[in-house]
Amino acid sequence: MPVLHNRISNEELKQRMLAETEPRKTVSFYKYFNIAEPQQFRDDLYIAFEKLKVFGRIYIAAEGINGQVSVPESNYEAFRDALYQSAPELNGIRMNIAVDDDGKSFWVLRMKVRPKIVADGIDDPNFDPAKTGTYLKAAEYNELSKKPDTIIVDMRNHYEYEVGHFKNAIEVPSDTFRDQLPMAADMLKEHKDKNIIMYCTGGIRCEKASAYMLHNGFKNVFHVEGGIIEYTRKAKEQGLPVEFIGKNFVFDERLGERITDDIIAQCHTCGKPCDAHTNCKNDGCHLLFIQCEECSAALEGCCSEGCKEEKNLPEEEQRARRAGRENGPMIFNKSKDHPLRKHRDEWKQERTENTSTL
Repeated sequence: MPVLHNRISNEELKQRMLAETEPRKTVSFYKYFNIAEPQQFRDDLYIAFEKLKVFGRIYIAAEGINGQVSVPESNYEAFRDALYQSAPELNGIRMNIAVDDDGKSFWVLRMKVRPKIVADGIDDPNFDPAKTGTYLKAAEYNELSKKPDTIIVDMRNHYEYEVGHFKNAIEVPSDTFRDQLPMAADMLKEHKDKNIIMYCTGGIRCEKASAYMLHNGFKNVFHVEGGIIEYTRKAKEQGLPVEFIGKNFVFDERLGERITDDIIAQCHTCGKPCDAHTNCKNDGCHLLFIQCEECSAALEGCCSEGCKEEKNLPEEEQRARRAGRENGPMIFNKSKDHPLRKHRDEWKQERTENTSTL
């Protein structure tokens, strides 16, 4: 019986990946479809992908599959074929190729079975995620987004919106997707007859969100095909104006893809223009935040003087301080309630006031 999970330390695996000489492609994909036996489906796919040196993060549930992976270029076609052949519904599934990619996005393959591939909090038995809004390709988005009766809605988290978004897009200010869905419907309840365009990173969240809006009585709901990643790739291929500004946040080692040169965010420490996400170097924090090079040097990669002090304590004292903390180490701290975000929140409040009248 083959081992169906990793047994080597993360650090060793990362060093192996960094030592590779063959280029890799970073790819994301998803599909909502019924999987009768998610665990067996996961195990079969794990065996196929491990042979092809696929790294990344893949979630499988009864409702479908969601993955972000990196693949050696010479194995890409075999990887794509293995995915296509794993289920009839996946034959021809869209593959979102990363826009700004050095191939160093992942170093281990993690495949997990979950209750849902996107936690949505929906328990209405009449909700059908397959009844989605209308797909918009890049050119179609550019045309529809400029119409006066169109509202563009960002269905990503606040820290994603902060560093980059489509022009004139509104933020749904929530920490989680499950909270965003009812919040978006409530924010737009007076605009049910307008064109509602929803978007996200690769399409998986906005596709479900478009189905939720239709379920709640909205008439003209659209979503960007393939999300920001596919939109940008197609717009550049076709020589179209790119209506997204700034950086596209991604959930891998890169933490962002540069789409345009615009810097629309601020350093959470000093407030100067910056859109470089990092995790606090204090093992008792690991807060995800934005920090410029100067502040990073001054604080040794930490989010505050307190974390800098704690990071430099003897290991035993660090562990004693961390003991009993409610959050513990969090690679992605999604909460907006953190004192570091004072500069960002003031800036965001100003933007909210400017877009409060849709």
